[in-house]
Amino acid sequence: MVAVTTIAEGSKSLPLLFLGRDTDPHSERGVECPGALPPASDPNLVERALKAKAALGDQVFVLGHHYQRDEVIQFADVTGDSFKLARDAAARPDAPYIVFCGVHFMAESADILTNENQTVILPDLAAGCSMADMARIQQVEAAWDALADAGVADVTVPVTYMNSSADIKAFCGRNGGAVCTSSNADVALDWAFQQGEKVLFLPDQHLGRNTAVLKMGISLDECVVYDPHKPGGGLTAEQLAKAKMILWRGHCSVHGRFTTASVDDVRSRVPGVNVIVHPECQHEVVLKADLVGSTEYIIDTIGKAEPGTSWAVGTELNLVQRLAKQHTDKNIVFLDKTVCYCATMNRIDLPHFVWALENLVAGHVVNPIKVDPDTEKYAKIALDRMLALPGKTARD
Repeated sequence: MVAVTTIAEGSKSLPLLFLGRDTDPHSERGVECPGALPPASDPNLVERALKAKAALGDQVFVLGHHYQRDEVIQFADVTGDSFKLARDAAARPDAPYIVFCGVHFMAESADILTNENQTVILPDLAAGCSMADMARIQQVEAAWDALADAGVADVTVPVTYMNSSADIKAFCGRNGGAVCTSSNADVALDWAFQQGEKVLFLPDQHLGRNTAVLKMGISLDECVVYDPHKPGGGLTAEQLAKAKMILWRGHCSVHGRFTTASVDDVRSRVPGVNVIVHPECQHEVVLKADLVGSTEYIIDTIGKAEPGTSWAVGTELNLVQRLAKQHTDKNIVFLDKTVCYCATMNRIDLPHFVWALENLVAGHVVNPIKVDPDTEKYAKIALDRMLALPGKTARD
């Protein structure tokens, strides 16, 4: 595989500046990002992957998240966002092994939704999610105690984004809450406000704020941010009493990088550009964008766009590059000039993938993801509440 260093050959893309090689005085400081992803070190890995996958046949079902490297996603039986992939796995009950090319919380969700005869495998256990890691169960339980001390826990409904650990989903299941995705967060919040007066939204403050303000009509003044690293979340009992949305202080390390300056810059350089971003972006960025929606929404929108149109996309770079290659009749660029891949998602590389498959061929299961029965029970309650919501299809 050849490392990709531009959005797409032949497109009129903006230059991409790789940290460590090029500089941009307007780029965000203090954030480490890789440059172009290196090719697999062993040129025989593709052949080995094909051979192992063929030997396993219907025994293995490979899931590939949209943010995966091209070298890995080429072997996926299905591609999609985390919840779609978990449901795809559950729809293949005859496949004993599910190899999930994504991150840890996604593999957990697949384990929860698949049957007990199926084993979910994560090729690299270090493939986590920085956002999911920003809400630990002990912190969330402490936050619930703080809400109880303020006298508002009994009127608060916890809602967690799909991008959270199984024990956080289980916490919501135990406490009358639900899970949501970025495409049905407004439906989930509408449901939650029918159950109580307030919502504790975990773990992404930006998705919670954008949904509450732009889709639910809640004012910014009614949104407060709970900081788990401060006593009582850094909030007074009066602030909690007045708030409708209690937002967890978490964010996506990729989507959080995009700034209003990024939007202004691309508009100044690409005439007539359409700016489309993910709702995990900061509120100010979403306000400046033309369109906002889930990863699947971004893919669908660009796929249906008129030839010759220009698009600046605010989401993970692997996907943006793939869209540019698939739609050469459109000018598709990355919203930010400084490249940043999802570092943890990219831990699933070809060497780890081949290692997992070849071990299965040899009869060894490596890196199985297993959610304990109690956590699975309550996490599934929260997931089932989401599935019972009316209206929109649940997608990330």
